[in-house]
Amino acid sequence: MPQGTLGYTLGGLHHVQLAIPPGAEELCREFWVGVLGMTELEKPPVLAARGGCWFRGGGLEVHLGVEEDFRPNRKAHPGVLVTSLQALAKRLEDNGVSVTWDDNFPGHDRFYAFDKLGNRLEFLEPVRDR
Repeated sequence: MPQGTLGYTLGGLHHVQLAIPPGAEELCREFWVGVLGMTELEKPPVLAARGGCWFRGGGLEVHLGVEEDFRPNRKAHPGVLVTSLQALAKRLEDNGVSVTWDDNFPGHDRFYAFDKLGNRLEFLEPVRDR
């Protein structure tokens, strides 16, 4: 990747981190593995001692870190690119997760959902020629 005029180039994201309350790891596993089908990663021991959990699937890595004074993100959110957005929406709804469609993002179909802890998530799929 060529360097920009500032001497560096920003690449893709390595991971997204969301906050969770203490002791919520099992709820995270139910959603991120059980519903979304991601794989749990083993955290390095020094980080595992802090709690939380990490997941990876389809090029996306999500780190869920314990925050003592946890409040779910109701506005801030990761925007996750998806193929077969309709199939994902059905999977979420079949698992009791509400999906809110939003057609206000040019060139993409998208919806919002919330994880089991109330963190906002956005899922998008580029619109192909219809």
